[in-house]
Amino acid sequence: MLMRSAVLLLPLWMAAGAAGQTINGAGATFPYPIYARWFDAYQQLHPGVEINYQAIGSGAGIQKIMDGAVDFGASDSPLSDEQMAQAQAKLGTPVLHFPTVAGGAVPAYNIPSLQGEVRFTPESLSGIFLGAIRRWDDPAIARDNPGLRLPGNAIVVVHRADGSGTSYCFTDYLSKVSAEWKRRVGKGTTVAWPVGASARGNEGVAALIKQTPYSIGYVELVYALQNGISYGSVRNAAGGFIRADLASVAAAAEGGVASIPEDFRVSITDAPGRGAYPISTFTWLLVPEKGGNPATRKALVAYLRWALTDGQRITRTLQYAPLPRKLADREVKALSKIQ
Repeated sequence: MLMRSAVLLLPLWMAAGAAGQTINGAGATFPYPIYARWFDAYQQLHPGVEINYQAIGSGAGIQKIMDGAVDFGASDSPLSDEQMAQAQAKLGTPVLHFPTVAGGAVPAYNIPSLQGEVRFTPESLSGIFLGAIRRWDDPAIARDNPGLRLPGNAIVVVHRADGSGTSYCFTDYLSKVSAEWKRRVGKGTTVAWPVGASARGNEGVAALIKQTPYSIGYVELVYALQNGISYGSVRNAAGGFIRADLASVAAAAEGGVASIPEDFRVSITDAPGRGAYPISTFTWLLVPEKGGNPATRKALVAYLRWALTDGQRITRTLQYAPLPRKLADREVKALSKIQ
């Protein structure tokens, strides 16, 4: 099994096109399973270059790239305008964004003996995480799940303790669909959660949900699948209840391609389209435009070019959606900005 605890520092080895180079990166746990697979596959093709990746959360990855402590950061949230300005001031160069794959954050739950899948509306999800909906048989949940025998047990909310791009994706979605959530909590890699217990990393949240009856939290799809945790469908902008899978996440990504700006900073939560899963996101590698060791930068560009082309063929094996072809082609051209 490729995935290891993302709370620890995770050294992985791969080649990036030139022997004798070490590339250091840190950040998101959301894409770690596919990154681990990519690193292994690339190493088989190009042995000799070492990449050390610390899966420590998007917030920490952003901080490390701003501090100049790594060659690349990894984040499931793009830098804000304020963060871009801070990075420019600290590093003396802009930070470039490269989407790598698309994935979905799912409402994962542990309801013992439940037969069937829970369907969630924007109202029920925001109500649960605001603490307004406290029991599983609340009418706000029950009316969208006719025939499902929901228990009267109290809901145990679980959320991330660390700065997290998965949290950004989830709270970005809630901020779009709930005026109360936007006003009271807002979006971010870290927010002041109104209720709930916390855990570090996607794997930590998944573990806490799995061991806590009647709990609910949010994790990247592959973590729910690999841990055997149930997750629900979510009503999308078109009014359909959509379950996260390759097709529905890809539909969300495709729906936003035409409006993706030159710097690739974009949100695809609550995307239009009948088949689009509404809590979908890209995940990005963050690379300073200039600076650092020239040979290391060349090796990193070689790896990125592979990830944006051949590497996309591997994504489906771990339930990540590949990038839309037009977007990947744009990114390959943008690699020339790395100096």
